[in-house]
Amino acid sequence: MDFTNKTVLVTGSSRGIGKAIAFAFGRAGARVVLNASRSKDQLAEAKKELEEMGVPCMAVLADVSDYNACKDMFLQIQDAFGPVDILVNNAGISHIGLFTDMTPEQWQHVLNVNLGSVLNCTHLAVPAMVHNKTGVILNISSMWGEAGASCEAVYSASKGGINAFTKAMAKELGPSGIRVNAIACGVIDTEMNACFSEEERAELADEIALMRFGKPEEVGRFALTLASESASFLTGQIITLDGGML
Repeated sequence: MDFTNKTVLVTGSSRGIGKAIAFAFGRAGARVVLNASRSKDQLAEAKKELEEMGVPCMAVLADVSDYNACKDMFLQIQDAFGPVDILVNNAGISHIGLFTDMTPEQWQHVLNVNLGSVLNCTHLAVPAMVHNKTGVILNISSMWGEAGASCEAVYSASKGGINAFTKAMAKELGPSGIRVNAIACGVIDTEMNACFSEEERAELADEIALMRFGKPEEVGRFALTLASESASFLTGQIITLDGGML
């Protein structure tokens, strides 16, 4: 798969799944735009690693839950690389606990980061894609957006919203040759899941058919496939990548 001369923006890409996706595109020849809201040092380190690989890249520290910050980021990308050809909406946070113990500020923050960022970046990426009659939008969702998770109600709601938005935008943008899909990730071995004890990790693994957590690199490789010509007739799909958990 060759993505030479393609500009790829991956939100939330200083670490974890986002970083793995960004590096997969970088190895495939793309110009890569890294993004993070707060982890400045990790973002700089990821950029350095890509540059050492010879990948044309830039790093933008921006809170993608803020529309104006996203607007500024897209202007920077346009100046450096031109329009975004492939948008990977990956930025996300979790909140574990009973819904009744959450404050309105807490659940609004989860919704703004997880769903609001997808709306913001998609809104800014689409005009150029429509003008060029081509483009790929890939949203990183979760299996809990389909099944729902106890003690992660708002997280589940945000990912369910992403899934519905993915299907709707695929219909809206299909006539312009733009494909929109989502990966509903299962349990991936990232910092987000570092909160679990060894016992809890073992119990979770027992619920997965493949008996292990997924690796960020596996999501990265799959994202590459979905953005490639190999998936040129695939749009509007929520594809679960969970090792057979659900």
